[in-house]
Amino acid sequence: MNYRGRFETRKKGPADLVTDADHAAQHAIERLLAEQRPEDAFIGEESPSDERPDEDRVCWIVDPLDGTTNYVHGLPAYATSVAAVRGRQLLAGAIYDPNRDELFAAGAGQGATLNAAPIRVTDCVSPGEALVAVSLPATYRAESPDLDDLVWAVRTTQAVRRSGSAALNLAYVACGRLDAHWAYHIHPWDSAAGALLVREAGGVLTGRGGAEFDVWQGHYVVAATSELHAAITTGLKPLGA
Repeated sequence: MNYRGRFETRKKGPADLVTDADHAAQHAIERLLAEQRPEDAFIGEESPSDERPDEDRVCWIVDPLDGTTNYVHGLPAYATSVAAVRGRQLLAGAIYDPNRDELFAAGAGQGATLNAAPIRVTDCVSPGEALVAVSLPATYRAESPDLDDLVWAVRTTQAVRRSGSAALNLAYVACGRLDAHWAYHIHPWDSAAGALLVREAGGVLTGRGGAEFDVWQGHYVVAATSELHAAITTGLKPLGA
């Protein structure tokens, strides 16, 4: 928050921004974890690695500023996401929204909370009654399945939102502000903490098409109930389509 109005902005790729605030936040988190958990692995958005850590080693997956484009434009929809995983197992996760001073947190088998109060997904079962959020990639083609899914959602659901922060979308499903959310192309640091939040809040989480969710793969579908999840999974484009 201290960097607002005095940061430099650079491009990591087309329509993909990074600021001094991203790097400063990641360095602060990495330093703290190095002091407290020196034996653990670390993967951050600003220092990505193609190598997955050993299956038996705890790895911290960090997005220091999810929603950088919003941050650059002063739109208050961004957050910091931190998760601990071992292999494919989600162990713990937290998402912090500094604008609303909201801390979403979850531990495996321990439930999910918002500012220490328990949270729960909604009981929505029908797409026609669902408020959903979509994540779109930084760039896409006219024939992109993401756009096909967006058109399907606009026609089928009660309303569609694109917040620009996958972490907040997942947190909002967990606390009942949204009924469902999906992403076709996503990174582990965007989804790891939020995926655990949804599960611990009673939601349904799978990979695209209903496959088992793998935090290291770039797709997921989450919904408040199994009925809603099944309907959305059926309506979305299958992988590779």
